[in-house]
Amino acid sequence: MKYLVWISRVFVGVLFIISGLIKLNDPVGFSFKLEEYFSPGVLDLPFFLPMALGISIFVVIVEVILGVLLLIGFKPKLTVWSLLLMIVFFTFLTFYSAYFNKVTDCGCFGDAVKLTPWESFTKDVILLVFILILFYGRKYITPLFNTKTNWMVGAAALLACILFANHVLNHLPSVDFRPYKIGANIQEGMTVPDDAPQPLYEYAWRFKVDGGEQTIVTNGEYPSVEGEFIDVETTQIQAGYEPPIHDFTIEKDGQDYAAELLEEDKLIMVVAYDLAKSNYDFFPEVAQVTNEAKKKGYTVIGMSASSDDLANQVEQKYKLDFDFYFTDETTLKTIVRSNPAILVLRKGTIQQKVHYNDLDKLTL
Repeated sequence: MKYLVWISRVFVGVLFIISGLIKLNDPVGFSFKLEEYFSPGVLDLPFFLPMALGISIFVVIVEVILGVLLLIGFKPKLTVWSLLLMIVFFTFLTFYSAYFNKVTDCGCFGDAVKLTPWESFTKDVILLVFILILFYGRKYITPLFNTKTNWMVGAAALLACILFANHVLNHLPSVDFRPYKIGANIQEGMTVPDDAPQPLYEYAWRFKVDGGEQTIVTNGEYPSVEGEFIDVETTQIQAGYEPPIHDFTIEKDGQDYAAELLEEDKLIMVVAYDLAKSNYDFFPEVAQVTNEAKKKGYTVIGMSASSDDLANQVEQKYKLDFDFYFTDETTLKTIVRSNPAILVLRKGTIQQKVHYNDLDKLTL
């Protein structure tokens, strides 16, 4: 039991720290995932939506701290009970998500590792087993250091988490795992290779034969049956290749200008996924930066999922000398975790990407 506890202690502690740090690197992204869980179509907890970012930061910091406390063996009873309650809740959540197909990615490892709902549930079940070992063998969890040192390590870990969270919230994630990271080419990210795996489907054909029903399953071909066709049920048994970037458009008046604009040699994108939620204090600086960019030969566009009326109001109020185009809100949230933000592109390749706090760092 002692050896099982040690193995579980290291495995669970390291996994919680890694998982927590990945999400702490991008707490805004994790808050978007929580908003998805709180939405009416999933858990229907709309009163939590305004608190999603705060809950996101709290949860990921707790996750990291519990991992640290487990590894150093400090406060084992509190630590193990907290781990157990947390994993029971997340196991229920991932099962609910997988069984009812509500959320396609749990966000357990942010954008670094994508897991299907059933993979997320399986991961939580495995973790639950290891945490139960820790729970029943918690008397074997002994501290690595004396009490004073343990307090210092725990406090240092907490302080480091708070400082790191504050940094990424006021700038951008330190490590960008998304397909729109600096250096990525958007056109290439939308390309499907010629040899890419195709989706596979199973077709269940129903026929009326000799007064009864007969079902024949094929992978697409129409079966040779002497009977009256009733209907067919199609089931996808294997997903095909999906490019890293999809659903990317730059629309104006119902027309998509993405292909044309992504060929621009000098392009500035002002991204504001929801103008109603934008930080308006920085739009005067956005106007100044974009005016300077236009003088240097840049094409400047805005990208938002907001209505044309709201976009026009913002353009007029802050004297923005560019038009806003429509892009899907989820896509814009994926592109950059700032509202507003500015991207610099060259023929579809992202050269720079800055938070509104870092507009002065743009190099034109």
